[in-house]
Amino acid sequence: MSLSAMRKETPIFPDSAPAVRLVEVGPEHDGQRIDNFLVRLCKGVPKSHIYKAIRGGEVRVNKGRIQADYRVAAGDVVRVPPLRLPAPGQARPVPGAEFPVVYEDEALLVIDKPAGVAVHGGSGVSFGVIEQLRAARPQARYLELVHRLDRETSGLLMVAKKRNALLGLHAMLREGKGDKHYLALVEGDWVNDRQHIRLALTKWTTQSGERRVRPDPAGQTAHTIVTLKQRLGGYSLVDAELRTGRTHQIRVHLAASGFPIVGDDKYGTDETRARFARQGFNRMFLHAHQLTFPHPLTGESLRLTAELPAACRKLVQQLESL
Repeated sequence: MSLSAMRKETPIFPDSAPAVRLVEVGPEHDGQRIDNFLVRLCKGVPKSHIYKAIRGGEVRVNKGRIQADYRVAAGDVVRVPPLRLPAPGQARPVPGAEFPVVYEDEALLVIDKPAGVAVHGGSGVSFGVIEQLRAARPQARYLELVHRLDRETSGLLMVAKKRNALLGLHAMLREGKGDKHYLALVEGDWVNDRQHIRLALTKWTTQSGERRVRPDPAGQTAHTIVTLKQRLGGYSLVDAELRTGRTHQIRVHLAASGFPIVGDDKYGTDETRARFARQGFNRMFLHAHQLTFPHPLTGESLRLTAELPAACRKLVQQLESL
């Protein structure tokens, strides 16, 4: 079989008879996990089906069985077994969507994510930003999240358009070469103009199965620098700079310091959230405001900014007028 035939990807339709495919891995996917490679290749197929096929030995690389954490290499030949889409009614098609672009070139896309939109599917969410971008850009050979934002957090989100860009940005984040600043409205009168919060964090799960994070001396090191921006009569607008990137880090650090974020449904107060909801503010006031980092391929210093969303600006103006 010729390589051109091997590269040909037959569309997967629920009403057709799927067939085995042999797909050669291109250089843009070199080093990617096989499960993520297949999720991208077999759009619409549930992850559970893909993992079952891997465990059962139906997915093979260079004729050999592999595990879900196997990382493909350029030139690998992947055997993709017949994988059907769910029957009608079992899964919703992903609607393509574009988001406000803050920066884009051949290697990197940075968008201004709205609040209320998950960055990826899972945990009860059928799809998120990355799936919608892929649906809107079917010609794109590679789109992968560089980092994550909570569903209710708005602001700057990086998406890699090349594998080497993703690896470079991950290395940048690990080595602390970039700066990530968030704006948050918190309850209370923030005392210090600038304060370092160093509280180790650990994940836990509630009885209902909800994921949470709490301070724990035995947990992962976490460091946030908080700078006062504006006092607003019982509330404070602060800048939170992430020096580590733990799950829910800013939310837990601020709440544990006695200054929960307005609208936070996990670590904030129900009374405050209800009060602002009656005024029409129905989100968490946490916004990824600024990113400063070296371009992963050129090394050029980038400083990107996403202004506060209209709802947040309106709330600040309301508090200023009191």
